[in-house]
Amino acid sequence: MVAADFIVGIIGNIVSIISFASSIGTFKEIVKKKSSENYKGVPYVTTLLSTSLWILYGSLDPDDGVLIVTVNAVGVTSQLTYLILFLFYASKERKVKYFGFILLDLVFLGMVVAITFAAFHGDSRRVFIGVLCATFTIAMYAAPLTAVARVIRTKSIKYMPFFLSFSLVVNAAVWFTFAMLLKDYYVLVPNAVGIVLGSLQLIVYFVYMIKSSTSEFDDTVAVEEKQDLEKGKFGSRENGKLGASLELTT
Repeated sequence: MVAADFIVGIIGNIVSIISFASSIGTFKEIVKKKSSENYKGVPYVTTLLSTSLWILYGSLDPDDGVLIVTVNAVGVTSQLTYLILFLFYASKERKVKYFGFILLDLVFLGMVVAITFAAFHGDSRRVFIGVLCATFTIAMYAAPLTAVARVIRTKSIKYMPFFLSFSLVVNAAVWFTFAMLLKDYYVLVPNAVGIVLGSLQLIVYFVYMIKSSTSEFDDTVAVEEKQDLEKGKFGSRENGKLGASLELTT
C-alpha cells in the first residue's frame, strides 16, 4: 500500500511545478514588451537559493528526501530561466544589481556545501541544512511582500502577479500537510509561515483590485457625465442659434 506521505509528496511536486510555472505569463509580457520594467527580481533570486538548499537537504535523506530533490531540481531550472530572461530585458543598472545577487547566491551555496561536509557529521548535517532551508524558504515566501509594498504605495495591482501569490499559498498548504505526516519540522515551519504570508498577499491583491475597479468605474462615469454636459451645452448653443434665426425671419 502506498504511504499517505508519498501521495501528498507527489501532489506537492505537481503543485510546486505549477507554482514555478505561474510566472510564465509575467515573462511572456516582459518578452513582448522587451523590458522587465518595474517587475521585482528578488523573488526569483531568493527562490533559486532556497530550492538549491532544499536539494542538498533532500539528498541527505535518501528515504524521504527523493520527492524534495525532484521538485526543487525543477525549481532551480525554472528560476534560472526566469532570471536569464529578467537580466536580458533589464536596464544596465538592474543587470549589474541582479547579477550581483545571483553571484552572491552561488558563493553562499558553495560555502554552505563546504561547511556542511567539513564541519558536520551524521544527523548534524541535516539539522544544519534544515535550519538554513527553513530560513530561506521563509525569505522566499516573504520576497513578494516587496510587490505588496508597491501595490499599497501606487494603489495598483499591475506589478503583483495574482497566480504567483495564489500558487504559493496552495504550495505551502500541500507541503505543510506533507511535513505533518513525516513530522519534519524543517519543512513544516516555513510552509506554515508561507500560508500566512501568501494569504496576506491575496488579501492585499483583492482589496486593491476592488478599489481599482471602483476607481475605474467612477472615472468612466465622470467622463460620460462630462460628455453629456458638453453635449447639453452644444445643444443649448444650437437651440439659441435656431431661435435667433427664427426671430430674424419673422
